[in-house]
Amino acid sequence: MTRTHPAGTPLGDDFHVYDTTLRDGAQREGISYSVTDKLAVARLLDGLGVGFIEGGWPGALPKDTEFFHRAAQGELELDHAALVAFGSTRRAGSTVEEDRQVAALLDSGAPVVTLVAKSDRRHVERALRTDVAENCAMVADTVRYLVEHGRRVFLDAEHFFDGYAFDPDTSLRVLDAAAGAGADVVVLCDTNGGQLPLQLAETVEEVIARTGLRVGIHCQDDTGCAVANSVAAVQAGASHVQCTANGYGERAGNADLFAVLGNLGAKLGKPVLPEGKLAELTRVSHALAEIANLAPDTHQAYVGHSAFAHKAGLHASAIKVDPELYNHLDPVDVGNDMRVLVTEMAGRASLELKGAELGLELSPEAVGDAVRKVKELEARGWSFEAADASLELLLRRESGDAALDAPFELESYRVLLDHRDDGEVVSEATVRVSVSGERVIATAEGNGPVNALDAALRQALVPRLPWLESVELADYKVRILVDEPGTDAVTRVLVESRDGEQEWTTVGVHANIVEASWLALSDALSYKSLRRNVTAASR
Repeated sequence: MTRTHPAGTPLGDDFHVYDTTLRDGAQREGISYSVTDKLAVARLLDGLGVGFIEGGWPGALPKDTEFFHRAAQGELELDHAALVAFGSTRRAGSTVEEDRQVAALLDSGAPVVTLVAKSDRRHVERALRTDVAENCAMVADTVRYLVEHGRRVFLDAEHFFDGYAFDPDTSLRVLDAAAGAGADVVVLCDTNGGQLPLQLAETVEEVIARTGLRVGIHCQDDTGCAVANSVAAVQAGASHVQCTANGYGERAGNADLFAVLGNLGAKLGKPVLPEGKLAELTRVSHALAEIANLAPDTHQAYVGHSAFAHKAGLHASAIKVDPELYNHLDPVDVGNDMRVLVTEMAGRASLELKGAELGLELSPEAVGDAVRKVKELEARGWSFEAADASLELLLRRESGDAALDAPFELESYRVLLDHRDDGEVVSEATVRVSVSGERVIATAEGNGPVNALDAALRQALVPRLPWLESVELADYKVRILVDEPGTDAVTRVLVESRDGEQEWTTVGVHANIVEASWLALSDALSYKSLRRNVTAASR
């Protein structure tokens, strides 16, 4: 079977990227895909260019049965991948023709079937309550039957590594039964996730040498080694690798598809995806996280937001000379970006790089002033690493940027708390601000002091600055900071704002939570004004 990607370069059958997000990945605690979700996940994976998409277990789960039915009715058109149905062999003591589970695999319409079978003698005898001969017959009968009905068959040898260590002959008999009946690939499964890379690679190499079969690998992450184990297996001769998006899966999860593809494609040069598709890793990873309703892992290898983020001043100094000195590859290769974080660890190079990223030309004096300012504020509890907008405002203030035109000036504010007879607690805020030379006073109520202050500020500003109406408070975080026992607590407030086009975060720090909130809120509106001025100047 040969597939062709849009650019026309053939992607042969000599190496398989096999995704099991829709079955094994869906076993992660907290994930529950609808059928519509499953179709969307499959489309994204196909667009990335994976070779095989395991859609689920038809006949065992109604949702999976419906998924395959809707796919067969034309709701899922695949350009790169083959759709795979997952299921078990016939039951012990029965015939394959009468097994409803096997019939459901054929009824799914999937061109490829992956069968799971016990390959550890202890599981055969204790869980299946049968003997090795019958287990091998169950495998051979089912594989042969599916092949005769025009299906391509892979075998997942469950608990293979534990079984091989206990009784290698039994484990190899199961592989031989599958291959002898027509299975294309026998997949060695580290079902308990207990393997380490060197011992796993030795076993893979030994199995290939003893059997001559085409071998695949399926790793769980219980030791934190699923990605390393998968790569080691490929280096030892496996030519079929099973993964899940973002490492989703039961317990500690599975081998992360994006880390495995990054390592195999970018590091080992294997043609795991169609040309140009490695650059889609970050986008697809985040899109799949959204469908799973899980926040993307910011520290995930290759595709995490922080995967190429540099904090230490020493790193930034080297990156300024040559980004390759501290990046293991160009982030663009996997669709990601390099970021320089500015904290109390920052040196001149960090701020120079950040200024360049923002399009600012900072003089040596401005850089020095900014470094001192950042270190001073961070020592007092500010966190610019988490507040990109406040950092940009600081740098522009130090550089004297003309685009930094404050939309208003504060004269004073007051916040009152009213505990009423019925038990309701209402906050009232009054602000006095100057807008374009006009003194404005506004009062508003809220369900808390910060909400009331925000409402009063908007009431004062929006009639005179209508473009601020689109800005809304998206998130509000408070942290109490105590440096040493006996010292006064300091409050750090992070405010996340959005306007329908972008999101930004600002920070305020003060002993008083309301003042800390005011600093973050006013920065949020100043940032919106700044972006508006920068956009206007670029036209």
